[in-house]
Amino acid sequence: MHRLEFSRPSSRPSSCLTSVACARSGAQYPPPRRTMAAVVSDKAVEVCVKAAVGAPDTLGDCPFSHRVLLTLEEKKIPYDLKLIDVSNKPDWFLAISPEGKVPVLKADDDQWVPDSDVITQILEEKYPNPPLVAPQEYSSVGSKIFSSFVKFLKSKDANDGSEQALIDELQALDEHLKAHGPYINGDNISAVDLSLAPKLFHLVVALDHFKGWKVPENLSYVHAYMKNLFERESFCKTKAAKEHVIAGWAPKVNA
Repeated sequence: MHRLEFSRPSSRPSSCLTSVACARSGAQYPPPRRTMAAVVSDKAVEVCVKAAVGAPDTLGDCPFSHRVLLTLEEKKIPYDLKLIDVSNKPDWFLAISPEGKVPVLKADDDQWVPDSDVITQILEEKYPNPPLVAPQEYSSVGSKIFSSFVKFLKSKDANDGSEQALIDELQALDEHLKAHGPYINGDNISAVDLSLAPKLFHLVVALDHFKGWKVPENLSYVHAYMKNLFERESFCKTKAAKEHVIAGWAPKVNA
């Protein structure tokens, strides 16, 4: 599998991984390290994403950041990656993202754009090939899975219906994939898939760890779908390690 690999700077900061150190020293953030070998242009976009909990030099577990990275990879857009320690946000980051949220991406006009929905739309408009737009009628497929997963994950009441609500949403996805798969829009991956993939990964990892729960085996199309998504090169290169996904959810589960 391909993973994003990071190297520590020597005496002078030279990569996105030094953001915390730079914040402590009061320095401006340094030029980040270029990612990707196969690119569609020489100009890289800058993107800030979450660093792992307790490991600020490691890619973190934010599914919305992951969605943006998947889009960049699938479109082969060169990007400069900055990892943000959300427990110790550097001043330069708060200057470009006053709410302190990730992901944020720097557009050509030097404006930093928040929100994965907006970011991926901008990337689609600016880099139309390969196209990732799905038909409007498919845009909401699986849209309630993540909220249903979170409710079930945090539930302390086995009889509150949250498990069945999640199963119902996964069943609806299974039926759609049976009729239209292997991806949401047929043979070609789309923006809807890239939004769902990180959320399904979190679902699988977190529910197995915290509840010993797995996606029902009878949802065979969902299982095949997740296998296809999780084995894509773009996903393998940009996913968080399972232990970081677990660490990210632990405070919410234990609250």
